[in-house]
Amino acid sequence: MPNEPHVHPVYGSINRPLTIWGAERRLFLLGLVLGAGVFNLFGSLVSGLLTFATFYAGARYVSSTDPQILRILLNSSRVRRRYDPLTFHPIPVQRSRDAQAQPHL
Repeated sequence: MPNEPHVHPVYGSINRPLTIWGAERRLFLLGLVLGAGVFNLFGSLVSGLLTFATFYAGARYVSSTDPQILRILLNSSRVRRRYDPLTFHPIPVQRSRDAQAQPHL
């Protein structure tokens, strides 16, 4: 029968973002590398752990708010702006008396 609907199973694991400890994996690794870099630069384990913890908390927040934000930010440099709100010029609209008299259904 050509009119019967088709059912295609979709698995949730396909649509879920890849995370490590609840943070998007690229942001997690960025925080890990920055924490290691601060540790090597200053020679202080506390500063390295503090840097990692700060970036990890930010990555968890960003991952829970919008998982695709990293992709959007990286692609935004390649795409041209199409709308600039500072150049918006409102269009003056006048209402006719006939439109006010007729009720809208």
